[in-house]
Amino acid sequence: MSLTIASMLAESAIRYADNTAVVLGDLKLTYAQLWTHAKQYAAVLREKGVGPGDRVALLLPNTPHFPLAYFGTIALGAVAVPVHALLKAEEIEYVLSDSGAKLLVCAAPLLGEGAKGAELAGVPVLAVMDGGDATIERIDTLALSATPVDGFEPREPSDTAVILYTSGTTGKPKGAEITHLNITMNVVVSAQHSFDIDEHDIVLGCLPLFHTFGQTCCMNTAFYVGATVVLLPRFDGAAALDLLVAQKCTIFMGVPTMYVGLLEAAKSSDARPNLRSALSGGAALPLAVLEKFTEVFGTQILEGYGLTETSPVATFNQKSFEPVAGTVGKTIWGVEVEIARAELDERIELLATGELGEIVVRGHNVFKGYLNNPEATAAAIVDGWFRTGDLGTKDAEGYIRILDRKKDMVIRGGYNVYPRDVEEVLLRHPGVGQVAVIGLPDAQYGEEICAVVVKDGEVAEDELIAWSKGHLAAYKYPRRVIFADALPLGPSGKVLKRELVTQYKV
Repeated sequence: MSLTIASMLAESAIRYADNTAVVLGDLKLTYAQLWTHAKQYAAVLREKGVGPGDRVALLLPNTPHFPLAYFGTIALGAVAVPVHALLKAEEIEYVLSDSGAKLLVCAAPLLGEGAKGAELAGVPVLAVMDGGDATIERIDTLALSATPVDGFEPREPSDTAVILYTSGTTGKPKGAEITHLNITMNVVVSAQHSFDIDEHDIVLGCLPLFHTFGQTCCMNTAFYVGATVVLLPRFDGAAALDLLVAQKCTIFMGVPTMYVGLLEAAKSSDARPNLRSALSGGAALPLAVLEKFTEVFGTQILEGYGLTETSPVATFNQKSFEPVAGTVGKTIWGVEVEIARAELDERIELLATGELGEIVVRGHNVFKGYLNNPEATAAAIVDGWFRTGDLGTKDAEGYIRILDRKKDMVIRGGYNVYPRDVEEVLLRHPGVGQVAVIGLPDAQYGEEICAVVVKDGEVAEDELIAWSKGHLAAYKYPRRVIFADALPLGPSGKVLKRELVTQYKV
């Protein structure tokens, strides 16, 4: 049996040949053009020795070079290894070495770290874009005169299509092997059952394409249905708002920090896009942000949930069911999501409806395993279920609520405190723009609750503590408030709470 995600672009090049596939500034490529160019990239890669099963690392921003190199790689039956664009040379070396990359395709602006990392790993480099090292060959230039490959190599559904490196909350990042079946099912189910998207839609592609959310939900799902992806290489609230309006975008996909950015931009601009839908994932969306966005933009945000290891979507406030604010919706088609006893590591014990525990996932979306790491794979997939490390509940109607990461839970004086509970309260204060609640070491209580706040107006520490005290149980409210200019974010837009703990613990 053959199955390859290259068919998503190949099929759309036939069905929607003249539809615009990608837009970047004044550049527009139709589906027919994009697939032809991708096959030219494949021809260059094949000339460099890339074949079925080989790994090709991609260090690329949100430009058309990403889908060209991605689908050029997949067309050869090779495996795409997207690399986080902000990594330093030693971190890039690790990804290249661990994945066994045959070569690195790197954008000129990222060659400073990319070329160094590749040299350390002993991996050859092909560049794209102007402004790079003249001694490094450019795949985009070579592709212009290359004869496109005939089509795509057949692959088995269980073959690895993409290796995505997790952000590594503990130790080194792990390479999650995502199969052709994983991605194909996630895309088809998202397009047909979860998202409301078709060939007439225009999607703002501001999520990083090297990350699973941007790659599968935005790029691959849009390409599957023949929609247009308007690329924004670097997210900025004002630029995104302008682009949404100028390009007549109908769908916005973003992480919570992007929605905060759009709301901030809307304070100084009257521009409002005519969005049919707004989709959120990557991190828990505060209810206050959801409500404000609906008020300002007239569009309800539909929240979903997933992880790199679930390809990524596991649940969504999908079109078949009434959306429920404050939840991440119901399980997607063909997948099971349940709540298990969090303290049991060696086996899965499912809990009754409404009980709080660890969210576990089983189905076509669960990844193959961590590359070169059978121990981590065995710890993550137990009794056929993937352990997410997230705490939540499932109600009688099947709606899932996320409380927090298991590791982010604060234990103060023996009481469990879930940071999201505290954050939701603080975000309703008019002086709070963004907030992350963490636990800091404390001699008396073991951990003390601390709120790291980015202001949205004038507010003092004692005022916020008093506000919290009036809305939260005595063991929950923060005893410390620290003001910061910004919160550290990971590649998916999640706040890196471990960095805040490291920074502020005494």
